[in-house]
Amino acid sequence: MITCLAANPSVDKLFEIHRLVRGDIHRPSGFVQVAGGKGLNAARAAHALGAKAVAVALFRGHTGKWIEEALTAEGVTVRGVWTHGENRSSLSVADGETGGMTEFYEHGSDVPLASWADLLHAVESTWTPGGWLTISGSTPVGAPDSGYRDLVRDARIEGVRVALDAEGERLRLGLESHPEVVKVNSSEAGDLLGVPTSRRDDALASAAKLRDLAGGDGHAGVVTRGAEGVVLATPDGTLYEGRLYVRGRYPVGSGDSFLAGLVTALDRGDDWEAALRLGLGAATANAEMPGAGRLDPARAAELAGQAEVRQA
Repeated sequence: MITCLAANPSVDKLFEIHRLVRGDIHRPSGFVQVAGGKGLNAARAAHALGAKAVAVALFRGHTGKWIEEALTAEGVTVRGVWTHGENRSSLSVADGETGGMTEFYEHGSDVPLASWADLLHAVESTWTPGGWLTISGSTPVGAPDSGYRDLVRDARIEGVRVALDAEGERLRLGLESHPEVVKVNSSEAGDLLGVPTSRRDDALASAAKLRDLAGGDGHAGVVTRGAEGVVLATPDGTLYEGRLYVRGRYPVGSGDSFLAGLVTALDRGDDWEAALRLGLGAATANAEMPGAGRLDPARAAELAGQAEVRQA
């Protein structure tokens, strides 16, 4: 069982245009809208991959109702906590001429501390000992920076394994409670550790350091590197690197899909090499399909078989 926390969900919109020109009016040739935010992207991808997953999300107003209905229509099990205001929106603009992606993300409105407490109680009511909890992305304005740290601690006390994907102070504090897996991108790793991460050897050293910060033996550190693939320090300290030489036009949500693939494989008892392969396959399958966290599971499995994974 995988519980996916979505503390700050959004309506994610993708516009496809021929060429992005600053100051011009653009008429998109394609448009996709999904229930998004990192936690919901991970839940959608895990569900598509066949995992038994539940999304726990903070919903607000008319946009929250749309997000809930959209997830339910996709077959994702949802546990919602409601508060005032409206959920935020995010916009990605795909430039067909350059292949680039321009992104806009709202912060969202304040959340009362009482609603934050209700959200954590909802998470606790869905997790199962021996299962997984994924904690992904930002928290809404007004939530305590220590919120993720306290949740990791409580989950581990109950025998729930935790995969943390956060940044900044939330990441730093979350590591204090020793999640089983910490997964960040190279930029987030560099910001936390204060070291360069662009080169392969630097990324491997960063994954090992993240493992140490998460608790050392029994914990794993993962650094995703975009087109350069991913590096992993496993719970026993073995270092792996993985790549897939396939590219998609829609990379938004690929990191979330990677996390979903990794945890789905671990939840069903696969080893770390197989989990890394499925993570890479899911991330790349996501990038081939418009809409964050959306993927074809058969294509993800096919791509996982093509992934190049080896000890570093």
